[in-house]
Amino acid sequence: MPTLCRDCDAVLIQPGAELSGACPQCGGRRLISHAELGTLAIAHIDCDAFFASVEKRDRPELRDRPVIVGGGTRGVVAACCYVARLSGVRSAMPMFKALKLCPDATVIRPDLSKYGAVAREIRDMMQRLTPLVQPLSIDEAALDLAGTEALHGAPPAAVLSRFARDVETNVGVTVSIGLAANRLRAKLAAERDKPRGFAILGADTAAVLAPEPLGTLPGIGPALVRKLAGLGMTRIGQLAALDPRTARQRLGDDGPSLVARARGEDNRRVNPVRETKSISAETTFAHDITDPVLLGRALWPLCEKLGRRLRAEQFAAAALVLKLKTARFETHTHAVRLTAPTQLPETIFEAAKPIVHQAAGPAFRLIGIGAARLVPANLADHGDLMDQESPRRAARQQAMDTIRAKFGADIIRRGTVE
Repeated sequence: MPTLCRDCDAVLIQPGAELSGACPQCGGRRLISHAELGTLAIAHIDCDAFFASVEKRDRPELRDRPVIVGGGTRGVVAACCYVARLSGVRSAMPMFKALKLCPDATVIRPDLSKYGAVAREIRDMMQRLTPLVQPLSIDEAALDLAGTEALHGAPPAAVLSRFARDVETNVGVTVSIGLAANRLRAKLAAERDKPRGFAILGADTAAVLAPEPLGTLPGIGPALVRKLAGLGMTRIGQLAALDPRTARQRLGDDGPSLVARARGEDNRRVNPVRETKSISAETTFAHDITDPVLLGRALWPLCEKLGRRLRAEQFAAAALVLKLKTARFETHTHAVRLTAPTQLPETIFEAAKPIVHQAAGPAFRLIGIGAARLVPANLADHGDLMDQESPRRAARQQAMDTIRAKFGADIIRRGTVE
């Protein structure tokens, strides 16, 4: 049985049995054995409690303390460390509830620019392993390492083990890794041994998953779990046992794909070119707002943030969506199509501000602005005979971006737009 030592990356062969105890080469005890360890090549890499881990890296005094990354008592938890999770805190939980569960937590406002820089550093390290890296979010990615054994002088399992240790040593955060024959199995494996985990799902996936709750599968949320429970299915194995015809009869057109997922089947390739569908920014108010002037003041920094994210991602917005959530948690969305694509906060603000004034009336607890239709950045802000101001604005924005890149984001600020 092939065994990987995660402390020295040695792949050891113990005829007829798993290697137990300590690694004979380094004495390490982080051993993982699997019959397919030397042949699997699809990996899912997930940073452990990423935002909170970055903050703990930068503030070592918080290492053993509960940390919540989020904003205000009316906001939600963006991330939390594993110490906070012991108290029941979870991502996307309302902050007031998280602080009731863990009142001694240190709360830190999110610093997305810092997290983005760390994510890019880790992504660069991934791309040294293989060009087939598909980002899935800021803190996770799928990799295909098939055919890289000659390049690295080691099978993918050993290469990934070394990568995890390099990230921990050089970047200061930890990752969990899943290794399998397809993307779905790799993602499921990565979730099985967090934090600092390394798990493998091979041909035995269906048997391993069979006793687990249906909510374990990606894409099966609480509503679908309740529907399946009403049909007498609560475990993955019960869903996997359905034949395609029965699945379609009982679950509709999505039935056969749900059954395939329960069996660990997935034919998606790792695609390095991932489509970005939307870019947005939003904020939750400390107190409900009805005044349209105050709503406009809250909208302006979000337009700046959206423009900054568009420029960073090399996109432009051809349409916008304004989001307003009332004090009764009713969400109102308003779409507007732009006359020309833009990356500029002033242009975004000018298009969205009239909608804010039209929508004003109820008390709002949240406002957001997003780019609903993305186009390449080179189509942005060219202007024409009727619009000679956009190119000037774009030149000013480029100059500001250059100054900020050199001297820091706070070196130059815009006044509030009314």
